[in-house]
Amino acid sequence: MSTVKRTRMTAEEFFDFAHRPENRHKHFELHQGEVVEMPSPGERHGLVCVNVATTLNLYVRQRRCGYVLCNDSGIVLEKGPDTVLGPDVAYFDLLRRYGDLNPKWAEAIPTLAVEVWSPSDRPGKMTKRAARFLQAGARMVWVIDPEERDVTVYQKGQDDKVFDFAQEVIVEDVLPGFHCPVAEFFFMCGDAPATGPIEGTPP
Repeated sequence: MSTVKRTRMTAEEFFDFAHRPENRHKHFELHQGEVVEMPSPGERHGLVCVNVATTLNLYVRQRRCGYVLCNDSGIVLEKGPDTVLGPDVAYFDLLRRYGDLNPKWAEAIPTLAVEVWSPSDRPGKMTKRAARFLQAGARMVWVIDPEERDVTVYQKGQDDKVFDFAQEVIVEDVLPGFHCPVAEFFFMCGDAPATGPIEGTPP
C-alpha cells in the first residue's frame, strides 16, 4: 500500500482519477482525501471473497431483501475530507431496485463489511479498517484469514468473536436466520466436502 503524491481529492474527483485509462489496471482507495494505491490480492483471497459473496447473496435471495456488493466496490465512509474504502464484500440490509444503485461510489453504509486478509496485510491495519467501518455506521465487520481459516467478528461495544474452521457463523442480532459453516468460506471442489450445505433460512 502506497500513498500517491497528489493534492487532496473529493470522492467525485477520486472517481474520475481512478477511472483514467492509465489507472484501469490499478486499485486505489481514498483515505481522508489522499489517494492510496492498494496491492493486488492473491488466489486464495479471490476464492474466499467469491465464497463469502455467494453465501451472503443466497441469504439475500432467500429473504427477498437486501443486496451484496463485491469486487472492492467503493463506499464513501467520510466527507470533508472524503474517505472511500472498498471492502472485499459488503452486505446491505436495504430493499432497493437496480436502478437506484449509484453507477459511481456507494453512499449507503453497509450493514456488514467483510475484509479478507492478503499477504501484505498486518493485524493493526485490519483492526483499524474494521474500526473505520464500525465508526461510519456498519453494524458488523468480518475479518477472514485464509491461512488460519477462521473469521473474526467485530461489533461496536462488544468483544471480538473468533469462529474457527469447525464452527458455524451465527450472528442473529445482525443477520437473523443466517448460519453457515466457516468451512464454506474456504470450499474447493477438489477438497473433501465442507461441513454442510450453505444455510441461511430466515425465521
